Amino acid sequence: MVSTTNQPSTPAGLEPVVPVEPAVIGCATCGVEYGEDPAALPEVCPICADERQYVPGTGQVWVTQAELAGRTRIDVAELGPDQWGVHAEGVGIGQTMQVVRTPEGVLVWDPTGLADVATARWIASLGPVLAIVASHPHMYGAQVGWSRALGDAPVLVNTADAEWLQRSDDVVQPWSGSLDLTEGLALRTLGGHFPGSTVAHWPDGAGGAGVLLAGDTIMANPDRRTVSFMRSYPNRLPLSAGVVARIAADVADLHYRAMWSNFSNAITDDADARVQDSARRHVAWVRGEHDDLT
Repeated sequence: MVSTTNQPSTPAGLEPVVPVEPAVIGCATCGVEYGEDPAALPEVCPICADERQYVPGTGQVWVTQAELAGRTRIDVAELGPDQWGVHAEGVGIGQTMQVVRTPEGVLVWDPTGLADVATARWIASLGPVLAIVASHPHMYGAQVGWSRALGDAPVLVNTADAEWLQRSDDVVQPWSGSLDLTEGLALRTLGGHFPGSTVAHWPDGAGGAGVLLAGDTIMANPDRRTVSFMRSYPNRLPLSAGVVARIAADVADLHYRAMWSNFSNAITDDADARVQDSARRHVAWVRGEHDDLT
């Protein structure tokens, strides 16, 4: 594991956390970037005010990239061949940013809410960045900041969720439906959690066994054998039987032994079959087929 930290106890050879855009302001709760002008901020973050997220009981808090850098640690862990997870401790929702390297270039998936100079330098060393993509608006993070640090790499935003974009920029490119980033790496819109909720299919991942980067469009459960499908995870709103059946059908043609959600939670064997089994379980419960057990 490689770590970067700003603390005096930093191990020798590791660099401190340095923000790419120190003055950019973001929401402390979800970690999504806004801009540099405090006067332009809304009273409350719309992403957090939505029923799928929450505003803390203590109220809305805004934080600059510089402030985040002063209180976090960034860890980089190898998750598999040409796959790494980047975690910024205590930043926003706390997602693990996935970094995937293909022969054609690198995908940065579910970017963290802090764009760090040293981490960006390491990503750039892996090859050209094909795109920065969030699975859904909760994961936008500091996506434009990461683009700045990575040579203005394109930030792909699903048009179905464009209304949630809080920082517009020329690097933002709309897309919808399905999109091949390379011959062996593709995006697919599944909807559910958000209308534009997206997965990335990497058939050559895990040494050729196949990987699905699912965000929380499909959430790997703690048992590492089942998954969940929810409109809101913090507020416990399930998706309907019909939507879950549709999502399962939309990935039924994909082969992937491993599936990674957005907090380093994963199913690392038979993931494609386990997603289908979990979908059938969800559908049965919400249709009342197991009410006799309650």
